[in-house]
Amino acid sequence: MKVIVMGAGVIGVTTAYYLAKQGASVTVLDRQPGPGLETSYANAGELSYGMTSPWAAPGIPMKAVKWMFMKRRPLFIWPLISPTMWKWGYDMVRNCNEESYRLNKGRMVRISNYSRDVMPDLIAETGIEYDGREQGTLQLFRTAKQLKDSKADQDILSEYDSPFEVLDSAGCIAVEPALAEVRSKFVGGLRLTADRTGDCRIFTTALAEKCTEMGVEFQYGTNIRAIAVENGRIAGVDTEIAGRQTADAYVCALGSYAAGLLKHTGIKLPVYPVKGYSVTLPVTDDAYAPQSTIMDETHKVAITRLGDRIRVAGTAEIAGYSNRLGPHATNTVRHVISDLFPRGGDLSKAEGWTGLRPMTPDGTPVLGASRYDNLFLNTGHGTLGWTMACGSGRAVADVVLGKTPEISFDGLTAERYA
Repeated sequence: MKVIVMGAGVIGVTTAYYLAKQGASVTVLDRQPGPGLETSYANAGELSYGMTSPWAAPGIPMKAVKWMFMKRRPLFIWPLISPTMWKWGYDMVRNCNEESYRLNKGRMVRISNYSRDVMPDLIAETGIEYDGREQGTLQLFRTAKQLKDSKADQDILSEYDSPFEVLDSAGCIAVEPALAEVRSKFVGGLRLTADRTGDCRIFTTALAEKCTEMGVEFQYGTNIRAIAVENGRIAGVDTEIAGRQTADAYVCALGSYAAGLLKHTGIKLPVYPVKGYSVTLPVTDDAYAPQSTIMDETHKVAITRLGDRIRVAGTAEIAGYSNRLGPHATNTVRHVISDLFPRGGDLSKAEGWTGLRPMTPDGTPVLGASRYDNLFLNTGHGTLGWTMACGSGRAVADVVLGKTPEISFDGLTAERYA
């Protein structure tokens, strides 16, 4: 079977790998000059199996209002004249109830746990290196209220068999010794022991090279103009330079740009871009640097150790398809690293980045079959694309090839928006 995968981010490349591994002839199309150059490029680096949750949760609307008035706020909303944006926001608020939260979380955990289980096999098969570590995530609480409120999260973690530890300040320091320098700034933490870390861009690039060795063809610098529909099936992918590309089956893994391309085929997906920011800086002293991932609960900023570098990522900005990196855009993430690890890295050498996270209003990605029998979807992973990549890539590849996937696709397909 010949398959065209649209998108060479971590989702598209993992899908291509699992397709090729099972004997498919695969071509990957991407407008960038190489793999992993958009949302996969400089994300937080967290493989957040324990923190897999939808943003739409009970109490979030009120929290969002409070965040808007913080000096270093984690949320920005630009009031664009965009019916798509406001409809997406309305649908997200509708999911901010206990029943929807549990339903959506269950769907998301199904994918992330599967990804957690299959990723080690991929690493063993390929031998790729990606600055990976397996030391968990420490959710750091600056106030006693945050620590108390985490009891609800602990109950849900227990329900889904996600291992965790509740730590006092001394326990946090035992896990992250450099926090001893700022022990007065936090009261405790919740450590998610199954979480891992790693550089998503390095992983994607290395896996793309393995795919090439397996016979996968990557066509970079290829802008997709449209997905052609004829006689109720996908007839090909129309590109600006290479014309129409044809195959037996097609996979759309275009992240935030999937919705715009698919709407002309009659498929309406509520996938909207939520902008995030990061900085990457060199470690100056290992004794004062983070060893794994720390999530600052107050500012919703993740600090992750990636080899001899520190990645600091956060902020949710709803501003349409803007990739602008303004002069003050990374102020919040810079503040958090300097506040918690002031001697760990060199901020003067920090490299700023911004990317668009493809978010659905219910948090769950859109996977599998579409209204066309030869078009399949793998998009809408939000902030968890790196976390879910191997699991969703393998499961979607199975569906494309007519095999029964190892996880249920109930509630994961586009049918839930019909």
